[in-house]
Amino acid sequence: MKVLVAQEDDSSRIALEAALAKLGHEVVAARDGLEALHELRVAGAPRLAILDRKLTAWDGVAVCREIRKNTAPPYTYLLLTSTEGEDGELTEGIKAGADDVLMKPFTAAELAVRLQLAQRVLKLQDEAEKAQAAIGYQTTHDPLTGLANRAATLDTLHRGAARAGREGSRMAILLVEVDRFKEINEIYGMVAGDAVLRETARRIRSIIRPYDSVGRYASEEFLIIVPGSDAQSARGQAERLRAALSSESMDLSQWGKFATGDANKVNVTLSVGIAAGEKVKESATLLRPVEAALARAKQAGPNRLEIAAETEIR
Repeated sequence: MKVLVAQEDDSSRIALEAALAKLGHEVVAARDGLEALHELRVAGAPRLAILDRKLTAWDGVAVCREIRKNTAPPYTYLLLTSTEGEDGELTEGIKAGADDVLMKPFTAAELAVRLQLAQRVLKLQDEAEKAQAAIGYQTTHDPLTGLANRAATLDTLHRGAARAGREGSRMAILLVEVDRFKEINEIYGMVAGDAVLRETARRIRSIIRPYDSVGRYASEEFLIIVPGSDAQSARGQAERLRAALSSESMDLSQWGKFATGDANKVNVTLSVGIAAGEKVKESATLLRPVEAALARAKQAGPNRLEIAAETEIR
């Protein structure tokens, strides 16, 4: 692994570099504390640092304290080296964030053991961070479609509305529903219905712009947030979405054989409600009218869209 070495005197640094190279590690050398701090902050920085207590510019304790101010991953393991008889200073180092202390002089065997411990701690730390990230993903994403779930989507909408109100900008939202989804479930089964939702989500993602957001709003409903857009621009996007779904049927052959029509395929269409406004400030300003617009589209549909009137945006 890549190891940063910062030692007070050249002889200690050279000996430590040689020992680390013999153990198969890549060494990054620093002449003083400021250089060590810089090397630990750059992209691809070493995950393990061996810092002398008595570095110039910034000592090892100060470097530890500064590194620990940043709690974002990845974690850096800090090994402080010092001379016998500096117990008080070593206690200060641990309080400053050092993970371990290695007293000089030390043997190659002692160094190897400490490095094994450091690698074990870093591995556990990485596993904990991955687990935490997985938990965070699960709490914000819909497990079926991989889209943001309702809570996360509404949070994005709340923040977008606040930004539009603050900046005086436009924004639009589209509420999209898969037509006759209950019939799809009844005819083809819920497993196939799930496949329809996953494919619908995939096609929506392929159409929206990189800075738009989409999430699963309800069972067969998807909410698309379109910043900087007016009603007519949003309408154009809605038409592209409807075309992307209706132009090509979905193949359900992998889910079984069916005794209706073209047994392996289902045609899917969308009903869409659109609401757009300027300086909206609050998400409810658009949510209420977009739900009403979708209801009108479904009543007139299937495969229809309706735009909320300006008088509804208030």
